Amino acid sequence: MLGEATADWQSKRREAARQEILSAAWAVARENGLAALTLREVAARVGMRAPSLYSHFASKHAIYDAMFGQAWTEYEELVERTEPDAPGDPRPTLKRFARRYFDFSVADLARHQLMNLRTIPDFAPSAESYAPAVRVLEGLRARMAAMGITDDADIDLYTALVAGLVDQQWANDPGGDRWARLLDRAVDMYADELGIPRTDDTEESR
Repeated sequence: MLGEATADWQSKRREAARQEILSAAWAVARENGLAALTLREVAARVGMRAPSLYSHFASKHAIYDAMFGQAWTEYEELVERTEPDAPGDPRPTLKRFARRYFDFSVADLARHQLMNLRTIPDFAPSAESYAPAVRVLEGLRARMAAMGITDDADIDLYTALVAGLVDQQWANDPGGDRWARLLDRAVDMYADELGIPRTDDTEESR
């Protein structure tokens, strides 16, 4: 019994150390840029020497991998919290999904770059860390299928439309709303292309 309690305590302590390292890594990435992350800087922020990090992460890419999984898990949890409140009609639902992803993506540049752009040379997430991203996309496909949107090209167009506006926002108006203001209009154009009817009086009167 004592051995089990000690092992449990050690496991919790190890996990706490990993989370502290990841928090430091995110802080470095946000301050200096994702690609500028160094083991020396991360270690200094948690009161370690750089070689000591290897007892928790096998490499810098392993830290990126854990950060990637953490970021997509955060978004997956956001989806789970907000999904029950999504409106039922297709057009406002598509807008709700687009706004949720857009707002999450423009809230944190380092997180967005790691989640969605190939910023780190030779980095590819592990299957375990990639799993929440897969589940998010599968969930989106299922919800869109329930709206009658099943063609892969139509789903790809929707994700590219929203992601493109995110990238434009970051590239040309970080911290502003120039492309955020175009989001509903862009989704309306998409819905019009697919023949999704306007079900709201306000939409009909535009």
